[in-house]
Amino acid sequence: MSTTGYAAKHSYSRLKPITIEREEPKADEVLIDVLYCGVCHSDIHQVKNEWSNTVYPCMPGHEVVGRVARAPESGKFKVGDIVGVGCMIDSCRSCEPCRDGLEQYCEGPNSWLATYNGPMIPSKKAKTGTNMYGRDNTFGGYSSNLVVHEDFVLKIPDGLSPEAAAPILCAGVTTFSPLRHWQVKAGDRVGVVGLGGLGHMAVKLARALGAEVTVFTTSSEKEEDARKLGASHVAIEKEVQAKQEELAALAGSFDFIISTVPEKHDINAFIALLKREKSLVIVGALEPMAPVDNQAVAFHRRNVSGSLIGSIKETQEVLDFCAQHGIAPEIEIIPIQQINDAMKKVESGEVHFRYVIDMASLENSDDEGSEKTNV
Repeated sequence: MSTTGYAAKHSYSRLKPITIEREEPKADEVLIDVLYCGVCHSDIHQVKNEWSNTVYPCMPGHEVVGRVARAPESGKFKVGDIVGVGCMIDSCRSCEPCRDGLEQYCEGPNSWLATYNGPMIPSKKAKTGTNMYGRDNTFGGYSSNLVVHEDFVLKIPDGLSPEAAAPILCAGVTTFSPLRHWQVKAGDRVGVVGLGGLGHMAVKLARALGAEVTVFTTSSEKEEDARKLGASHVAIEKEVQAKQEELAALAGSFDFIISTVPEKHDINAFIALLKREKSLVIVGALEPMAPVDNQAVAFHRRNVSGSLIGSIKETQEVLDFCAQHGIAPEIEIIPIQQINDAMKKVESGEVHFRYVIDMASLENSDDEGSEKTNV
């Protein structure tokens, strides 16, 4: 089954048009015609092999909304349904996390199967030396269609527009999952570090849960945006940290802090802001961080933790929650031909919140270097 899309051939190359051959959907799989796909900072990390696990050619895209073109006879989905696909398209189904409905922490021999880039643990790194999924590379939503097991397909509620729903499938659930797990509730004081694609969703979701939100950002230009999104307070990190009395005034006053910064950063200044036994959770950076001052942790039994995307159940929950509360990410729609420029702007922080690709633009692709790859 011929599929067109945009992919990078090397860590130093641009994304260019490519044609691949996807397998026909099996009896329990859904064929989805892609309508929209969000541009996540993770896409940039993967394209550039910054996590040292990229499989080329790399066709990103894990914030996918599309229309069902073919569906199993089970009745879970029908042709014409508007559906979503997030970061995962399968898991081992048998390990303890999978049985608990936490597929994102799959402990199977190859962990979960990513929407693009193949299994999280490839065969060469697996203890078994094999790949249980039989697919070394998967190709994501920067494409005309996807084939996904029906258990990993999400229903897009009527209250969400398809284009706005796309970033909820990663940015939304990545922030919603820890807010739920750490039981953020009405009246809690929540800090959000960073105000990009993840951070702005964290603000909206925490506010909808009834929390009082403070945004920490390094950019004074984002203060107005933060307040429009629902933040009660905005702290410009460089200014606050330079004024020790302001920082001291915030000490021990937060019930929960979520860091959405997508790269290595120092979290020690934020640890001191937590109340006793409260948590700072990192969701943006997947790399070694600066050392933590354990005295600041131990003396108040504070917690520093991490959280990874969200389960299929949580993803459906956040979609429904957003529809119920009228929450949608701030997006800018672009054609696929602008993807390389868009990625540069995401990396430099020029974009406000989230780009979403209108995949209908694939039909008008006039980029050079198109090639065909059989997969």
